[in-house]
Amino acid sequence: MKYMFPMCRNNLMKMNPLKNSSGSSLVIAIFILVVMSVLGASMIKVLRSNEQTYAYEVLGTRAYTTAQSGAQRKLQEIFPIGAATDNDACKSEEFDFSAVEGINNCKANVVCSSKSHSNSGQDYFTIESTGSCDINGETTSRRVEVKARG
Repeated sequence: MKYMFPMCRNNLMKMNPLKNSSGSSLVIAIFILVVMSVLGASMIKVLRSNEQTYAYEVLGTRAYTTAQSGAQRKLQEIFPIGAATDNDACKSEEFDFSAVEGINNCKANVVCSSKSHSNSGQDYFTIESTGSCDINGETTSRRVEVKARG
């Protein structure tokens, strides 16, 4: 193939930017792959951390609900509906909530103490309930204290 201006043909070949930078595109591609791999690895680490935090939060909420349930159950025993206050019901007990959906694998350890004040004739109860949940070897506990007057 003959060119009309042979001098221009040589100059055009010398000015071809793709021919001069043929090796740099491989370096840029490898750099982009490395950067994307680092970003992907860091995203996986963040997602795993969030997943674990969420699991502990759910387990803590279950333990708190168990502690609340234990305290309420003890209050119901001390102050039965439609009956007089039962001072003898104020004793330490452990309640197992294995059959309750949502807080299965959870227990509440309830400690009750009472004081009678001779001046007022009132009985004062302190109920400390510690709810603990154990799921797959991970145990979380929460404590609730309730004071009541009978």
